[in-house]
Amino acid sequence: MEPADPPGTDPADRAPREHQLSRRSNAPSVSPWLLIGVILLLGAAIYVASALF
Repeated sequence: MEPADPPGTDPADRAPREHQLSRRSNAPSVSPWLLIGVILLLGAAIYVASALF
């Protein structure tokens, strides 16, 4: 296991794998807009189903 970056060091000196992990951890796993879209799509499907039956 590699030690953490000492204060004042350049992040470019990090290992490529560690850079990839830090880049991915900045983004949320699910976009809020995707979640809102799914909820709206479900609401539309329920509305259509209730109109048909």
